[in-house]
Amino acid sequence: MSTQPPDADGVDPDVDLAHPPHFTGPGRRDGWRTALAVSLGGGIGGLARLGVNTMAPRHGAGFPWATFAENVVGCLLIGALMVVVTEHPSFRSYPHHHLVRPFVGTGVLGGFTTFSAYTTDARALFAAGHGATAGLYLSATLVAGLAAVVGAMALTRRALPVTERR
Repeated sequence: MSTQPPDADGVDPDVDLAHPPHFTGPGRRDGWRTALAVSLGGGIGGLARLGVNTMAPRHGAGFPWATFAENVVGCLLIGALMVVVTEHPSFRSYPHHHLVRPFVGTGVLGGFTTFSAYTTDARALFAAGHGATAGLYLSATLVAGLAAVVGAMALTRRALPVTERR
């Protein structure tokens, strides 16, 4: 957040008015559709995360495998999604293509990944005296997540006829 006060017109000095925001908010062009897409996708992603956590419950102060898997798989899918929606030449011919990224990326995958649980798990491990496990978990999640995004992007570019880069 900016520590500078808004200018005389009430505009935050950190806002670049030359570039419109990605989410224009309810009431503006497609704002309600975008908000609905994110909300529906988030519900689906949250339910998917609940399913993973139900199938692989955590016991004791061990490594939080379910949260680790959710975050790494989510990163992998986000990497693939971003290549498809930004670089695949025929994607823009799909009706409502502008809602796919908010629905799938922000909604479904945002609801499925759980970096808030990641930090809560690490904090609980530290508090329980399992600092080495917490450190491994924090590091492994970041490295595996970044590797998943980069790897998925590379594999998706190989698998699909990507000819356009924005």
